[in-house]
Amino acid sequence: MTAPMIPDEKQLVAAARTGDEAAFNELMTAHGREIRSYLYRMTACREDAEDLAQVVWVRVFRNLAKFEGRSSFRTWLFTIATSVARDHHRARQRWPVEAQDRARALAESGPETAEKFRRVARESEARRFEIREHIDFCLTCIMKTLPLEQQLAVMLADIYSFTAIEGAEIIGVTLGVFKHLLHDARATMERVFEHRCALISKTGVCHQCSELNDFFNPAQDQQAELAKIDLVRAAEDPSRSRLLKMRLALARGINPLHSKGADVQEAIMRVVRQANA
Repeated sequence: MTAPMIPDEKQLVAAARTGDEAAFNELMTAHGREIRSYLYRMTACREDAEDLAQVVWVRVFRNLAKFEGRSSFRTWLFTIATSVARDHHRARQRWPVEAQDRARALAESGPETAEKFRRVARESEARRFEIREHIDFCLTCIMKTLPLEQQLAVMLADIYSFTAIEGAEIIGVTLGVFKHLLHDARATMERVFEHRCALISKTGVCHQCSELNDFFNPAQDQQAELAKIDLVRAAEDPSRSRLLKMRLALARGINPLHSKGADVQEAIMRVVRQANA
């Protein structure tokens, strides 16, 4: 995601530092969706992301007078959000690579999960299943298998478009360490996707995109939808790094909390969380 365009942000920050509530609220409005999406990708839980976002804004409000403008306000804001997410993350384990396989087994173990899915598909406004959104969902799951610092590095650089210098500042490491974290995160994800993603690789073990499309949106012409996705069209390219870059570029254009199928994907993610608790 690229940084939101905010006219006169420096003036807003200056006004908010003096206690101007309207200016502070405008900053919250401008950055709120992006911060919540970042926290959602960290937690894979909508409720946790919303709760942590409130903590972030309380900390911002309390510490705004200390903000000296040496970095951008967005960088400073993400530094606080990262600190809050770290505190939350310490009590939780990394997900295994087969996290989605476990979720599938759980979903197939009884009719309750399928009925919950049907209810979301019938009643939710954000119920449209799109394969491109599920590619983003899968990216979040795979990122959660990484060590925390690597997860942060790849999200900041490749989804939220921070420079390596800004990313290092946000995480609190040297530039060299940040680049090393980013390199290792990308290399691990390339290997995982090569062996898992049947959408891209003929040897992949995961067919979840196709299966969920058949469940949620059987009327959708799957082949026609796949033909619209650059990543799928490039699947014959042997370059793992190029395919990962395309996945990350796709994710940059999706806010997982405000997409056409946000409620469907959250319902699926709830099963993944339950299976890997």
